[in-house]
Order: sequence, then structure tokens, then C-alpha cells
Amino acid sequence: METKLQKLKTRLIEINDLESAAALLSWDQSTYMSPGGAAARARQLATLGQLSHEKFTDPAIGKLLEDLRPYEESLPYDSDEASLIRVTRRNYERSVKVPPSFVAQLSSHTSQTYEVWAQARPANDFAKVQPYLEKTLDLSRQLADFFPGYEHVADPLIDFHDYGMKASTLRTLFAELRQQLVPLVQAITAHPAADDSCLHQTFPEAQQWAFGLEIVKRFGYDFERGRQDKTPHPFTTKFSIGDVRITTRVKENDLGEALFGTLHEAGHALYEQGVRKDFEGTPLAQGTSSGVHESQSRLWENLVGRSRGFWKFFYPKLQAVFPDQLGSVSLDTFYRAINKVQPSLIRTDADEVTYNLHVMLRFDFELALLEGRLAVRDLPEAWRERFKADLGIVPPDDRDGVLQDVHWYDGIVGGAFQGYTLGNVLNAQFFETALAAHPEIPAEIEEGEFGTLHSWLKENIYQHGSKYTATELIERVTGGPMSIEPYIRYLRTKYAELYKL
Repeated sequence: METKLQKLKTRLIEINDLESAAALLSWDQSTYMSPGGAAARARQLATLGQLSHEKFTDPAIGKLLEDLRPYEESLPYDSDEASLIRVTRRNYERSVKVPPSFVAQLSSHTSQTYEVWAQARPANDFAKVQPYLEKTLDLSRQLADFFPGYEHVADPLIDFHDYGMKASTLRTLFAELRQQLVPLVQAITAHPAADDSCLHQTFPEAQQWAFGLEIVKRFGYDFERGRQDKTPHPFTTKFSIGDVRITTRVKENDLGEALFGTLHEAGHALYEQGVRKDFEGTPLAQGTSSGVHESQSRLWENLVGRSRGFWKFFYPKLQAVFPDQLGSVSLDTFYRAINKVQPSLIRTDADEVTYNLHVMLRFDFELALLEGRLAVRDLPEAWRERFKADLGIVPPDDRDGVLQDVHWYDGIVGGAFQGYTLGNVLNAQFFETALAAHPEIPAEIEEGEFGTLHSWLKENIYQHGSKYTATELIERVTGGPMSIEPYIRYLRTKYAELYKL
């Protein structure tokens, strides 16, 4: 049996090599590729996507998995060998339902759509990308239909990102969160908004870039196994455990854009760099779900990076980098500025309290689009109406409305956004558990030290990759199921102090 297991690993590593080559091409497309390469890049990604899918869905893989079933059942559930067989089988049984030709078609289309979106957003031209999004919606429905028997058409698409989650579960969770968040937003916005003008001066790009990199190096991001580049919409990508890259975007009149973008993406990268090296090339060598992944990016960005203790250490250093801009700005003023609560247009710039309203809006639109209750052509107007109802503001254009997020333009419609709110819920639950184990963490953060926190996360979350499902991991780490209570507790405590509630 061990020989067959090794044969399976060899096949999986070969497939992973193809997927990594495709990821490298995608990274290049989003960073340095010449515009003239778009058509060929779409074809190249389609070819690699089809090849890797064909290799993974080869009946020989299925036979190996079936032959290994008795061996798997003889092992402890959480053994590495049983976990590899179990996770591979789950992925295989999902993948064999999707024809390789469809995988190639979807890959080619999403690559083309990304290029059109990259032109349409700065031009504020939704009409340019509308037919592409309509086709994406059609392909998303086709993809869901390869998995008959679903309760909701979005369920198979959500399952790709957050295994075991369904639209009905998320609707219930979001309703509970909304019930807690809306009164908090109302209570905070009844007070004058914090003055954040200190963040909107001129901050040269080079200094912003260097400062952000210095912080994430202290977090534990390994630049021997990663790098940062610029892109229109920040993301993290992994070609191997030894090559995990982050990206950000920089605005010289907005200090928070690149700074918190870098912290956010570094959180994703710390997770991927922390996976056990002996999982390399197998389905275990990646984060277990979108929600758990976002819990890590949001933890480092917000629970650490927007905390007062963090800036007790780093703010004097930031003032030294930008003495003319921040030399006369107090720590309290800066702290209130980076935690300003105010309805805003852009999800990635939203504060911690209103952020989930952005996610819920997008999630509801995904369901409406997939159900046929909303047509793509009507999406911009629906976006404006919902924004006014939920956040009290109206986007002045589609650039900062329906075109702002890349997700529908480089992937499918369905399952793209719920991970952000799941991550917000989980980051507080994980962080609270870490503090219970190590009460010294806040004091260490005030000294610019993150080793204890990073080590705890690596030991309890990162190293396991996708060995456990999100549900299993949450139970294993926190001793209970996912709960919104730590998150609500965190928000109320922090913002009651900030806004004297």
C-alpha cells in the first residue's frame, strides 16, 4: 500500500507543477505582462488548466484512491497518510464531475474578462465588460449544474471556497451579524466621525513601500521565500511553499491603502509559508478554506495592525519616515484616524464595523444573479440602490461601484465574497483563543515582537494546511464551533472606547 501511496503522491506533484506554472502566468498577467500578451495568455492558461484537470481526473487516480481505501480506513483519521487520501478523494470526486473542455473554456474566458475589466474600471465603462460578465454568469450556472441535487444553485460554488457551507447557512449567519452590527454602526455614526485628514497628505511611494515591508518582515514573512509587487487589485499567490508572493497598490495621497493592503496580504502569505514542508505538492499544502484564510489576513491587518498597542511601537518609526506629514500628529489622533467608522464606497477601504455590510451586499447580489432575479445589465443600478439603503451613500460612478472588485471578473459568480465575513468572525475567535493560551501577546505586540503569536498560529493553524476541514480545524483550535460572539465582543469593546459609547 505504501508503494501505491507514493505513486499517488508522485502523480499529485506532477499535477501541482502544472497548476503552479499556471499560477505564475496569472501572477505575471496581474503585475508585469504587456497588454499585447492578453490573448495568448488566455490560451496558455486554458491549456494548462485543461491539462492539469485531465491528469487529475484520470481514471488511474480514481483506481489508486479506491485501492488505498482499506489502507486509509486502517489508519487514524488524523494521520498524514489517511488525510492525504481523504482530501485527494474529496477533490477527485468533485473534479471528475466537470469536463476538461469546460475547465479550459472557463479559464480562457476568465483570463480574457480580467483584461477587459482592467481597462473598463479606470474608464468607468461597465458596458465594456457587461457581455463578459453575462457569460461568466452563464458559465457559473453551468458549473453548478455539474453537481445536481443542490439545495441552492450557489451551494456548489460556495463549496469550492468554503467546504460544507451552504447559502442557507450563510444567510442565517449574516442575518445574525446584521442584527448585531447595524445598531453598533448607528451608535457610532451618531457621534462625529474621526478626523482622518492626517492619512490623506502626500506620502511618497518608496517610503510607504519600505515601511510596509519592514513591518511584515517583523511579523515573520520570509522574503527568502517571497516578494511584493504592485497590482491593480492586491492578492497573494503561491507557486510552492518556498515561493509565496504578495502584491499591493499604492496611493500617495492615502497612507492606509498600501500599508494595510501589505499587512492583509502578508497574513495570507504567513499561512501558506507556514504549511508543513513535507506536504509540498499535494492537496494538503494549502489553506483549508476561504474563511480560514481570510481570518489570517484580517487578524494581522486589523486585530494586530489597527491596535493601539501595535502603534505604540510603530508610530514613532512612522513619524521618523514622514516627519513633515506626521511629526505634529499625536498617536491618539492617528489611532482614531486608522479606525475611523464611516460608510464608504470601497470594500477594501471599509472600516471594521461597516465592512461586513459590503460583503453581505455582494453575497445577496450573487444569489440574485444566479437565481435569475437580477440581470447583469441591471446590476449597476441595483448596486446604487442597495448602497443607499444599507450605507446611506450612493456611488458616483461604476468605477467605485460594481466595477471595484475583481472577483467576478477573474473567476465565477458565486462563493467569491462570503469568506471575508467568515474570516472576520474567525479571526476574533482564533485570537481570543491565542490570548487565553498566551496572555503576554498584547505586551509583546507593544514591543514590536510577534514571535509568540506567529508561532501559536503556525502550530495550531498554518502547519496543517488543508489536512482538516474548516469545521474540524475550528473545533480543534478553539474547542467549539464557529461563533460570532468573540467578534461582536471585540468590536464593541474597541469601538466603545474609541467613540465613548
